[in-house]
Amino acid sequence: MHKNEKVLAFGLGITVLLGGCNMGTDNVKSTETETVAQAGEEQEISMNTENLVSVQDYNGEGYALRDGEETDKIAEGNREEIEVAVKKFFSEKYKTEVIVHNLVGAVDGVSVFVESVGEPHFHAFAIVPIDVKSKTIKTDAVWSQEGQVENALSGGLYAMAYEKEMATLDNFVNKIAKQYPVVGKTKEAVDKTDSGYSTPFYYLNFFTDVFDQLNSMYLENQNVSKEQLRSFLDENKFETEAVKITINLFMKESNIDPDRETYAKIVSEIESMEGLPRGAYTLLLHDNLIDSKYGSGSKNNSIEETTINEIMKE
Repeated sequence: MHKNEKVLAFGLGITVLLGGCNMGTDNVKSTETETVAQAGEEQEISMNTENLVSVQDYNGEGYALRDGEETDKIAEGNREEIEVAVKKFFSEKYKTEVIVHNLVGAVDGVSVFVESVGEPHFHAFAIVPIDVKSKTIKTDAVWSQEGQVENALSGGLYAMAYEKEMATLDNFVNKIAKQYPVVGKTKEAVDKTDSGYSTPFYYLNFFTDVFDQLNSMYLENQNVSKEQLRSFLDENKFETEAVKITINLFMKESNIDPDRETYAKIVSEIESMEGLPRGAYTLLLHDNLIDSKYGSGSKNNSIEETTINEIMKE
């Protein structure tokens, strides 16, 4: 498996693939089994439906990883030290200045969610090991999951190379949100829970060595121009399927299921839209609720019609 393919296992850094959950009854506690990829490994956990909140109200607060209560406390007590170490890690390894948005305790460490400053723009996370027994922060051993930051960096560079097309995509999803009863995630939720090239309405993933080479161009020369990046991608033509562009939407109103008619209309809009960046498009439509603990809207009523996805844009 190519290293960037591993990123898709957790999508936006740590994506949750929720199992079925019954949303028909208010104020009733229930649990469902869900499969979640945390720290690069899939596991089944129980989801309490009390964690479900309106996507418009979700700002990333409450996001949690497995068995992270103790490390979470230690991390918050040493936040400044952790932030310095993580900023140094991204500066030295990825030649990129970042700001820290969120610290989330996990088993034997803390995941630190960051956003790059300027271009290339992306979200990512690094892991700082913590010895719970001695309450020691191992700031000299910061690391990142294989391919996770690389995938995010590729997204930032792709957006620079396809600047005009990405602006068209941004205008398109904003128009969709005005035209149809749908919304995206909040910017705060993206900042605190996402990894990759991610916006409130969509996220990107990459599956070819061409983007490893694109990353190398930047790591060797942080002043590489948008024109040089675009020229490289034009000369090293990648398969359309190598870029996955997932439009991730939620119903605007609460207490209703994702609407198939709305879904079909938006798909038609994507298919007919000219000037979008090159890639394979997928549309996800969820109800209005998002799991505040895991930052995902995917549930058994979410719509992703595989018969019409993916939509290819050359």
